[in-house]
Amino acid sequence: MTDRRPTVAGRVALLIRAGLIAGLVIAGLSYPLTALAGMGVKAGTDALENLPEQLTEVPSAQTTYVYAKDGKTLLTTFYEEYRRQVALKGMSPYITQAIVASEDTRFYEHHGVDAKGVARAFVANQQAGGVSQGASTLTMQYVRMALRDSASTPKEALEATEQTASRKLREMRLAIEVEQRLSKQQILQRYLNAAYFGHRAYGIYAASEVFFSKAPKNLTLTEAALLAGLVKAPSAYDPATKDQAAAQTRRNYVIDQMLKMGSITAAQAASAKKAKIKLKLSTPPNDCVSVNSEHNDWGFFCDYFKNWWREQPAFGKNTLDREENLRRGGYRVVTSIDPEIQASAMKHVLAKEKRNSPFAHGQVVVQPGSGRIVSMAVNRRYSLQQDDNGRHSDSAQSNDVRGNYPNTVNPLLGGGDMAGYQAGSTFKIFTMLAALEAGMPLSTSYYSPPRFVSKYITAPGPATCGDNWCPKNSSPSMTGNQTMWSGFGKSVNTYFVQLEQRVGAEKAVEMAEKLGLKWRTEVDKKLATPDHASGWGAFTLGVSDATPVEIANAFATVAAEGRYCEPLPVMAIRDPDGKDVSYQGKLVAAPRCKRVISENVARAATDAASCVTGYGAQRGSCGGWGTSEMVYATIGRPIAGKSGTTDNNKTAWFSGFTPQLAASAFVADPDNPEHYVGTGRSTISKYTVAETLRDALKGQPKLKFTPPSDKLVY
Repeated sequence: MTDRRPTVAGRVALLIRAGLIAGLVIAGLSYPLTALAGMGVKAGTDALENLPEQLTEVPSAQTTYVYAKDGKTLLTTFYEEYRRQVALKGMSPYITQAIVASEDTRFYEHHGVDAKGVARAFVANQQAGGVSQGASTLTMQYVRMALRDSASTPKEALEATEQTASRKLREMRLAIEVEQRLSKQQILQRYLNAAYFGHRAYGIYAASEVFFSKAPKNLTLTEAALLAGLVKAPSAYDPATKDQAAAQTRRNYVIDQMLKMGSITAAQAASAKKAKIKLKLSTPPNDCVSVNSEHNDWGFFCDYFKNWWREQPAFGKNTLDREENLRRGGYRVVTSIDPEIQASAMKHVLAKEKRNSPFAHGQVVVQPGSGRIVSMAVNRRYSLQQDDNGRHSDSAQSNDVRGNYPNTVNPLLGGGDMAGYQAGSTFKIFTMLAALEAGMPLSTSYYSPPRFVSKYITAPGPATCGDNWCPKNSSPSMTGNQTMWSGFGKSVNTYFVQLEQRVGAEKAVEMAEKLGLKWRTEVDKKLATPDHASGWGAFTLGVSDATPVEIANAFATVAAEGRYCEPLPVMAIRDPDGKDVSYQGKLVAAPRCKRVISENVARAATDAASCVTGYGAQRGSCGGWGTSEMVYATIGRPIAGKSGTTDNNKTAWFSGFTPQLAASAFVADPDNPEHYVGTGRSTISKYTVAETLRDALKGQPKLKFTPPSDKLVY
């Protein structure tokens, strides 16, 4: 077979021919082309050898699309340049015809450099006394875009687009090379996916969405001609301005060119030119602050997802690389947020605490056995606009300051740099798990007085007796012999301090860490160290800060019978080629689980936690009542959990779980921890969790918990 590719000398000859005919294509171009012609083919070949022989094509930045769990509901997009690759078969034939008619009518005749076009540009430029035409073919324009997109420095980007003779000569050579390697259809497809159409729309897919809110395959003749006309000068011909005269004139020019090329009939052209410009503009969302206004509560989940992405080594060496990859990588992300559960959660949250309340009321719902977060709801709007926010008294500064409600971007539910909130008696779950793991059975009994003088040393205060910490119960009815069932169900402080002394406070701290808690304040970090943990007696009463995501996932671990799964905001992540993203042989979106406590320990803890909700233990006595009996009455299916309040009711929590879902809700003032929620709000978290789980599990089997073996009962 004869090799039809031009030799180097042949390519030089083609460039020389173009140069001799044109003389001057752009300012300053005549000398290098004429000089190259004067060198002769051999000398010209040597000069040309100093130019790159093949175009380096780096994939263009593409938009990452982030969807809800259903894979259909768009959460948001991330992009630097709004672009999405689309094949020619996904484009209307009108747009391919229009772009050729607009930019390069001899596209199908030349081999990258159009000698006739160069000659025409030379004559026009001579008559104009300057540069009025550039003679760039569609292929040369694609080369310029590819050089721009592959630039790794600002200098390279400038060199790719500057008006110089060397740039034009490089474009010509590379255009010839591209034409030998790619078909006309391939060049056309790449061009249409790279061209800029204005309004931050890169490529025909983005342009179709931005200007007409439709897919490129559905573009009409007039719409295609309008878009094709924008490539030459997006700002000058912008149709989204009050005066559309320039845009219409340019569109009609493109239609005339299409008629001349025979792409459309005279009747089609006449009808299209009479049509008025009709736009259906849309602004694609970008980042979490642009989440659909109907779902601005989803912004908090989006922010959690974004922070999670930054921590994944699969997407780069550091957080900056990973975030750039998110904005340029063109991924399709299906997250774990369930639109129906989220809507239900928001309804129940807002029914109890309105958005304009200084108290934040939020809830996280997690799937046991996978760690997937299906809902993150809070009575706030995820927004940077805070001019109309309410005000509160800052006791630390003794003045009135603007609060972060109802609009904020603070990670109120977890995933950012907020320490969280004191979780109160919720932390008793860690002490009980540590005791069970140490072999202490549920029937372990202690006499629990109204106030207990512990062995722990503490600073002077209302809970001290001399040098010792001596916490008290919240009700006289808690006095008497208690077991883990009744002590947990009634939340008896003096029982759990004795249990903590027996197993060791450091073991309770270690258990919390095994179930995913992290220490973020300097005080918590210090007290959790091996040198101090054994003396952290107040730990069991929840004086440490924790986020709702952490607490919900800790209870999900118990629901999963001891298998801890990292909190996970995604279901699937696919690259632009549709392949699932993996790292070190594992899918990035797959659950990351490990056993941290035995099945029997988890089952025993669940049996005691069933006393709290009113569902009742299967293996022991709850002692007559529990702190949150309305939970089982509301949900009507097996459920376990734990309430949690702090001293003076600074915060109020409830965490509940079934075998299928776990949830944790709280109410607190994130701006002012000393602004107490009070007893009036002590039950709202309980109802929020119960109502949300009731709705989420409607129609699903009423699964029962597996009771523990005798080993941890008696």
